[in-house]
Amino acid sequence: MKPMLPTLRHELPSGNDWLYEVKYDGFRGILSVQSYDHITLQSRNGKELLSHFPEIKKQIQQLLDKRPFSLPLILDGEVALLRSSFSTEFQELQVRGRMRNDRKILHAAASRPVTFLVFDLLQLEKKSYIQEPYLRRKEKLKEVFTRLHLPVEPAPSHPSTLQMVPYYKNLEQVWELVEIDEGEGVVAKRDQSKWDEGKRSTNWIKCKNWKHCQCFITALDDANDYFHIGVYDNGQVMPIGLFHFGLSAEEKRSVKATIKQNSTGKNHSLYYIDPAITVEIVYLHWQEGKLREPHFKQFLFSTPPEACTLDQFMMDEASLPKKVDITHPEKILFREVSMMKLDYIRFLRKMSVVILPFFKNRPLTCIRFPHGVFGESFYQKNTPDYSPAFVETYKEDQIHYTLCNNLKTLIWLGNQLALEFHVPFQKAGDEYVNEVVFDLDPPSRDHFSLAVKAATIMKELFDGLNLQSFVKTSGNKGLQVYIPLPPGYTWKDTGLFTEFIAHYLVSNDPGDFTTERLKKNRKGRLYVDYIQHGEGKTIIAPYSLRGNEEALVATPLWWDEVNENLDPEQFTIEEVLRRFQVKGCPFTKFDQVKKFQPFDKVIDFLKKQVKTNKDGAPKS
Repeated sequence: MKPMLPTLRHELPSGNDWLYEVKYDGFRGILSVQSYDHITLQSRNGKELLSHFPEIKKQIQQLLDKRPFSLPLILDGEVALLRSSFSTEFQELQVRGRMRNDRKILHAAASRPVTFLVFDLLQLEKKSYIQEPYLRRKEKLKEVFTRLHLPVEPAPSHPSTLQMVPYYKNLEQVWELVEIDEGEGVVAKRDQSKWDEGKRSTNWIKCKNWKHCQCFITALDDANDYFHIGVYDNGQVMPIGLFHFGLSAEEKRSVKATIKQNSTGKNHSLYYIDPAITVEIVYLHWQEGKLREPHFKQFLFSTPPEACTLDQFMMDEASLPKKVDITHPEKILFREVSMMKLDYIRFLRKMSVVILPFFKNRPLTCIRFPHGVFGESFYQKNTPDYSPAFVETYKEDQIHYTLCNNLKTLIWLGNQLALEFHVPFQKAGDEYVNEVVFDLDPPSRDHFSLAVKAATIMKELFDGLNLQSFVKTSGNKGLQVYIPLPPGYTWKDTGLFTEFIAHYLVSNDPGDFTTERLKKNRKGRLYVDYIQHGEGKTIIAPYSLRGNEEALVATPLWWDEVNENLDPEQFTIEEVLRRFQVKGCPFTKFDQVKKFQPFDKVIDFLKKQVKTNKDGAPKS
């Protein structure tokens, strides 16, 4: 079965007969479930995909074991690695698609499973829905997913490998969601359209979320009509990629003739030219020095080549919110690390899809470094009077805290050179505690192994209590262990727990661990700071930069990384960006696990212990 295909346009249609879906960058596939043993996932070219993505088949068989559903079932969708609810990591999906070793495939499926994003229902039991209107197919698809307890909208935090793609009525709403998360684009679909097998139809119109850049042509490959392009970096030409599509036949002939006539050198089929022809290119992503899906948009006759710089390219590539001005992007922030203000802003932008969910409704305390880390810094709790209208605030104890609830606010804070973000353990206005956090603070980085030892012991203890825990570096010399909590627990409850765990560690290994607050009395031992977890206290947020000379990041970790090889100094912004692209975020399921935490049993036990001790009865 060949899939129906959308037609690419530069603008999406509007009107009451159009509905809109997020377009995800992945592998298109038709999933057919005929029986428990007969499950296929065919690509556009007719290739079987399940051998590369066995986690999809595994979940379907688990569903059939748990709650058998009507068959056959045929679904149209996209295999993807979700980066956020509205964007994906296509490059890493390609890595999965090229794997041939079964052991590596199974390991990848377990460590970072793909998601099959379903956007159409083609058959259920004996009934074909191909001739049914789009809206009817969509309603029936949602009914099937609801009955099977599968998510009806994409969410990286959800463990299901089958997730539904919903439709939106408001084009501006869905386009904004895609822009914020740097998603691939949007597809418009006529509400009464049928599913046309194997056809590229104007009933489905797709529009890409293009990035724009200005650059100049540096060479022509006459063998395949690819044009090499570049920008200036400190006066030197830096290549940024190639383009082939977008020029009309007449434009292509003219440009090729100009390049050949003015060529400064030739190597086989490659004609070189000095920077002179400036162009605007649209593309999806720029990774490892290559543009993904570059298309020519227009000639920039009034733009000199000298205006095409790497700094401008990087600024445009970041797709920053238009309402936020970036001042002095060239400002140097660190002495020992090569990092400009623009590098920091770009880091916040790229990581915003995981930073913002954790920041949501948390009153921020920032440490600002207006002149870089070699200048003076200061704490800032009160939102400045000059803050833009899009910055939300929360008042408590006469302080107007900033709530970083949107991308514009995050980038604005970055432009203010708020390098450190410290967050409380409660959301604004919440009565209960959101999570328990243990700060494991060794005397120095030379003693980091103590933090690894303490975290490992705690992980084993929490596993024994069936509590799911998370861990991150502090961005300095220690580790921090998190336990997400369901609603309903007070500071008194969590205080019982943190004190119990701290004393458990110290009593079992007093030579390595201590709860002594005075540094001079710790005698080279790791400080288990359970008092830091309290009302009004804060802790460094996940993915916050630190104001140390190494420019380290407080980085969420996978538990299997917490071993003797762990080095806290490896987590620079470049490494964190790479990790997120390749592995995803270890804190993705942070909120999802709350509903399964049996914390009530632990607290009930500790309360009984306290009551027993007060009554003078023997301990159990």
